[in-house]
Amino acid sequence: MSVAVDPMIDKRLLVTGAAGFIGANFCHHWLRKRPRTTLVALDALTYAGNRHNLEGLGQHAGFRFVQGDINDAPLVERLMTDHQLNVVVHFAAESHVDRSIHDPDAFIQTNILGTHNLLRVAKSLWLDGPQGRIPHRFHHISTDEVYGTLGPQDPPFREETPYAPNSPYAASKAGSDHLVRAYQHTYGLSTTTSNCSNNYGPYHFPEKLIPLIIVNILHNQPLPLYGDGRQIRDWLYVEDHCRGIAAILDQGREGESYNIGGCNEWANIDIVLLIGQIMDELFASDPRWLQAYPQSAAAQGRNSADLIQHVRDRPGHDRRYAIDATKITRELGFQPAVDFPAGIRQTCLLYTS
Repeated sequence: MSVAVDPMIDKRLLVTGAAGFIGANFCHHWLRKRPRTTLVALDALTYAGNRHNLEGLGQHAGFRFVQGDINDAPLVERLMTDHQLNVVVHFAAESHVDRSIHDPDAFIQTNILGTHNLLRVAKSLWLDGPQGRIPHRFHHISTDEVYGTLGPQDPPFREETPYAPNSPYAASKAGSDHLVRAYQHTYGLSTTTSNCSNNYGPYHFPEKLIPLIIVNILHNQPLPLYGDGRQIRDWLYVEDHCRGIAAILDQGREGESYNIGGCNEWANIDIVLLIGQIMDELFASDPRWLQAYPQSAAAQGRNSADLIQHVRDRPGHDRRYAIDATKITRELGFQPAVDFPAGIRQTCLLYTS
């Protein structure tokens, strides 16, 4: 029988990948809502992790940052024991599809072996320790890419959609999802999983589409679009994603998966055009922008859309993702709150401040 975690349990969190894009936003969100709780932020600080993303959290007595690898079992066990942690929120992952195509080894090491290491340590402490089973939760953050690709008229992904990953990245995340499920089913570890759509917002590493387009407009660089640019993604503001994860931690049923989506499908080319329009409006509304970014398209007398450049499509590029978030809405009352054009405008302002 699936049961919800008791919301009154004193949650003491280990957040992996805490200095990355979504992990950092979650740490800020959680401590803003629960400033007295214990939160240990673990991150290896590889290229996509930035310690500065966690600035300001040191004011919370229960916050601690540790640089380390999720594959380091003694470190993970020591942190969980010393701080009596009873919740893992597992963001740490290699996540860029292009990188997975060129170098899949790192994705297997982090996404599969790293997840398994965390599960082993959690089982040993929460199920097999001298106190026997103690109240706990292992929450695993996954992606909609594990479901594969959709045709133009296909219904959005549901939690029951069969897995069909098409890139080494997606396959590694699918493998980690299955490991989490197996530890729940075989050992009785209390787990939940969330599969989210594409996120955007503060702290986003600029290899991803939205921040890349913003930065390139500011520096008058080409705006690369794979193929015809008609690939469709469902987009979710990162703060909304954090709200969804918090709802699962408070109310989610043990052993369940929840899709967190924005109900917000956009083709890549339309997103680039929207960002270009917003950036052009911002430059036109305040001459200080022209002074701050003299190399920008606007300062050169060009529209941002003039910088669009179609490039060769990447191998096995999925055509469409879309999330059906009915389950998390029905069970936990979650709905995205941030309007996409407004969220994009706010994101443009963040990257230029």
